[in-house]
Amino acid sequence: MGDTVRTNRTRDMVFFIIALGATFTGLLFLSVLIVDILMDGLGRIDLAFLTSFPSRKPERAGILSALVGTVWIMGLTALFSFPLGVGAAIYLEEYARKNWLSRLIEINIANLAGVPSIIYGLLGLSIFVRTLDLERSLLSGALTLTLLILPIIIISSREALRAIPFSIREASYAIGATRWQTIYKQVLPSAMPGILTGTILALSRAIGETAPLITIGALTYVAFLPETIFDPFTVLPIQIFNWVSRPQKAFAINAAGAIIVLLCIMLLLNSIAIYLRYRFQRRIRW
Repeated sequence: MGDTVRTNRTRDMVFFIIALGATFTGLLFLSVLIVDILMDGLGRIDLAFLTSFPSRKPERAGILSALVGTVWIMGLTALFSFPLGVGAAIYLEEYARKNWLSRLIEINIANLAGVPSIIYGLLGLSIFVRTLDLERSLLSGALTLTLLILPIIIISSREALRAIPFSIREASYAIGATRWQTIYKQVLPSAMPGILTGTILALSRAIGETAPLITIGALTYVAFLPETIFDPFTVLPIQIFNWVSRPQKAFAINAAGAIIVLLCIMLLLNSIAIYLRYRFQRRIRW
């Protein structure tokens, strides 16, 4: 018995050391990458860089059109994906019967979450650009990214709804509430912190995607700002891809500056998610 306990403790310690080493290795490489990007691009970021259009001359090039296009794309993607994803999660978790059809839908949603992003780009090109004749517009890009992140939002929202104790539902039914009143007034507010976390993580993935947008025909050089959702566009990842593919060192510095701006936007999104989660948790507590 004593030898077995010592063996198990040794195995636990070995596993702990391996896991800790893997974690610190990832953090080390991430830190080196971030420091390298900051050293290259931090000095490039100024008001002119943020308010100028792309140019063939690296010292005059900016990210205005890509930055505005990114804001447009993310806003439209969130507008489409959040109600669709949460609505699908509510139906599958609260209304759908547990039969072969619902299980088939769940399996397909889980599989779609692991499909490469380029496949969604081809799907968006076929459906939105060609079949629906939406051209290479902001709307086509947002709908394509919506398809990309919708499975992630559905899965995370279902997990958040599933984590709510069934006793809350029973208590609501006991005082005469309908199923929808129970979901809207009790279950959904309690699950909202987890739903928001999953949604922001999905949007954080979408904001860095390049392949689907290049596939549907997003432009690499845009010297104007989109005015409607049917206008052509570019986004920061595509602008970064365009700059790093050029041989001049100055364009690589511009790309590093654009990466810093993109990271700041992602941090802002995650900060908003943390704030909203805190507000909902505080409201539930009281």
